[in-house]
Amino acid sequence: TLDTVYNLDLFTSASKNECSAAVGFKWMLNQGLMQYHKEIVEYFNRRGVSVIFLFRRNLLRRLVSVLANSYDRYAKLLNGTHKSHVHSHQEAEALSRYKPAINSTLLIAELKEMELTAAKAFEYFNSTRHIVLYYEDLVKNRKKLKEVLEFLRLPQMKLKSRQVKIHRGTLSEHIQNWNDVKKTLNGTEYGSLLLADYRR
Repeated sequence: TLDTVYNLDLFTSASKNECSAAVGFKWMLNQGLMQYHKEIVEYFNRRGVSVIFLFRRNLLRRLVSVLANSYDRYAKLLNGTHKSHVHSHQEAEALSRYKPAINSTLLIAELKEMELTAAKAFEYFNSTRHIVLYYEDLVKNRKKLKEVLEFLRLPQMKLKSRQVKIHRGTLSEHIQNWNDVKKTLNGTEYGSLLLADYRR
């Protein structure tokens, strides 16, 4: 049950973030959240759970991360161990060497599906106490964390994560068939995704 899930052992957390006065966990939209949204919303509202939606503005970057993570689940590039998040530049560099090839024929349909899923999530969980954040905004504007602390009703403090970004730099460095992807998206509503959205 969700009551059991909330009884977390902080020391086994993959994110290894600093502890504060809030306890929570990451729940991906593809992990049953959408299928059982009615029951989950009822539980969240009954127990006073606050929801933080964290999305990417650049869906192409998200797709790269998803494909790379899926590949490593089987390849286990880090000494035979699969890791979705890393805490050293050496590990990040090792994982970033894999460049996924994106199916350019299905690409636009996949991007539309991502947008639709996000829209459905907003609709399903609209009655919960929630805030919407975007990864790029957090990276570019550290003041966004102030909004998060205010939302969680926590005192202002300096937050620091030990996670190291895996796919740094421009997208062209991380997509095997970059020219195909570029040709597919140029001139479409998704053309702006090809541009570098942040550097960190």
